[in-house]
Amino acid sequence: MTGRPFRTLSGIPVEAVYGDGPLPGEFPYTRGVHPDMYRSRLWTMRMFAGFGTAEDTNARFRELLRSGGTGLSTAFDMPTLMGRDSDHEWALGEVGRAGVAVDTVEDVADLFAGIDLGAVSTSMTINGPAPILLAMYVVVAEESGVERSRLAGTLQNDIFKEYQAQKEYLFPPRPSVRLVTDVIRFTTAEMPRWNPVSISGYHIREAGSTAAQELAFTLANGFAYVEAACAAGLPVDSFAPRLSFFFNSHVDFFEEVGKFRAARRIWARWMRDRYGAIDERSLKLRFHTQTAGVSLTAQQPEINIARVALQALAGVMGGTQSLHTDSHDEALALPSAEAARIALRSQQVIAHETGVASVADPLGGSHYVEWMTDELERRAEEVFAHLDELGEGSLLEGVYAAIESGWFVGEIADAAYRYEREVNAGDRIVVGVNAFTEGNDSRQADLLRIDQETEDLQRRRLDAVRRSRDDRAVVASLSRVAADAAEPTTNLMPALLEAVSVRATLGEVVDVLEGVFGTYVERTVV
Repeated sequence: MTGRPFRTLSGIPVEAVYGDGPLPGEFPYTRGVHPDMYRSRLWTMRMFAGFGTAEDTNARFRELLRSGGTGLSTAFDMPTLMGRDSDHEWALGEVGRAGVAVDTVEDVADLFAGIDLGAVSTSMTINGPAPILLAMYVVVAEESGVERSRLAGTLQNDIFKEYQAQKEYLFPPRPSVRLVTDVIRFTTAEMPRWNPVSISGYHIREAGSTAAQELAFTLANGFAYVEAACAAGLPVDSFAPRLSFFFNSHVDFFEEVGKFRAARRIWARWMRDRYGAIDERSLKLRFHTQTAGVSLTAQQPEINIARVALQALAGVMGGTQSLHTDSHDEALALPSAEAARIALRSQQVIAHETGVASVADPLGGSHYVEWMTDELERRAEEVFAHLDELGEGSLLEGVYAAIESGWFVGEIADAAYRYEREVNAGDRIVVGVNAFTEGNDSRQADLLRIDQETEDLQRRRLDAVRRSRDDRAVVASLSRVAADAAEPTTNLMPALLEAVSVRATLGEVVDVLEGVFGTYVERTVV
């Protein structure tokens, strides 16, 4: 956007920023992490996609890039998220249904076929098996001639929120956090352009939390990872600049804007004052935003286009670095190609037609927005104080304790119950659900369906890889994984890279790790 005049439709010239300091790009970054924000560079339009086989999703990736998308974001199916191969008994009926199926390096190679991994930024929404998927991505890149140091992207790799909200965990919390820190140590040393963990409030909000809880729990998790990495021997400024965040943008417009502004301010102050960060990049909270899937309605799904556009606008007004817009048909099925294109176009209209990208923090100075920012910060600090007390001065230990006691789960459940009660009582209007329901019986749009043939094909692909590989090399590599897992101070990434390079499957590696780490059973919360 640099170089063009910034004027309103009436021809009125506009400055980059208005108001008094601290300005955008200045500590504590309440108003944004860059002085000019989107005048210099628009946010990354990173559309989330994944379904069926790797070839199916590859075709969708290519279509999104042709339509103007500027980054890739990968959704994996449930067996992959849970670390199971497509022929596992638990995978029956789930392969490729809610994301792309990945069993081996060969699937990752097909997933990104024809895409220059040295030129595109890739996000992967994966948590329990995250180190294994990162290893596969690195092997695919290097086998195609792209050095790991050139790779740019983000691994979600946020295991805390799995115990708190999403429930896609594999191992107990402490060995799981060890895997997160192994990834942080590995990428810090060898992948300087890679974000090793995207601390995710999105799924906390989707589980039913309030905006204040999403803010507080997410940042507390972030501080806990900082403490874990420092305990592993890493100086804070060596890794903190590559930590990123992932937030939900819901329907309460000004609350969402205030949440994003408060998040930046809290992170900057805590990183400087509590954790001793000096590097300015360590203080700048960078985040991806996704519009609220939980707000989409199956009734009159076309109304979701308006919801998504307004949520996307809140993300932009709040200063996001990248953005995914949900498709209007996602309450009914995986998004169709047409629906995904409309969702992307919503971002492009905001970027190029509305003028909001011409000014950094255009809502700064609004009495309501500033009050909301302060109030959300206050509520977050109350949560931090509680967790600090639980952990006897350590937020990391406080998060562990709150997971084990079920405190996070209980808080989110109570918030979700209050919201549903308000909707059911008619105290909170949801258009098309409890009011303005005319049109709910209209014809349903064509939906994307994943049939049984997809699952059968993926299982045949997996069998072909198993038959063509060197089984002795696989057994040897898995033995190394087990040995390294048993040594708490040994970084597991080299062993994982070796295992996937000889075509060990995702499920085989997870089975070995479960043999060392065990599995996690959640405590019942009443």
